[in-house]
Amino acid sequence: MKVEDIIRDKGNAVHTIHAEAIVSDALRMLNEKRIGALIVVDNQQKIQGIVTERDIMRQCYECHANIKGVAIQEVMTPREKLVVCDLAEDIDQVMDTMTKKRIRHLPVVDEKGVLLGIISVGDVIKILLTHKDYEIKYLKDYIENKYPV
Repeated sequence: MKVEDIIRDKGNAVHTIHAEAIVSDALRMLNEKRIGALIVVDNQQKIQGIVTERDIMRQCYECHANIKGVAIQEVMTPREKLVVCDLAEDIDQVMDTMTKKRIRHLPVVDEKGVLLGIISVGDVIKILLTHKDYEIKYLKDYIENKYPV
């Protein structure tokens, strides 16, 4: 299974926020959309980074202050540190990357860095469980001789 299988199933809609927006804008969008991450873009819609619930929570803890007016640029994970994947990447490899890097969201990009979608650890687990369910069903049917010889 590949990343493209997840994108095909869930779609390629990505919620973005401008790099010059403030944290309260991000909080509103995360809450309204019931999502955990926003891709940060510039005026040309080029990826500048990602801002997650975790990024905002860490900034709140470190500042000990109300950060609602702080610029997204100050709390986001910048492009230089951003971990991404492509459509052809294997799901097991993606899961390994997410586990080792302790991240829950991966932007999906093409060879030019153009944003194609985003996947979450929940998306990966969902497709892996669905695939395992089918494997179990077929193996069970085979064991129970449900296939003609």
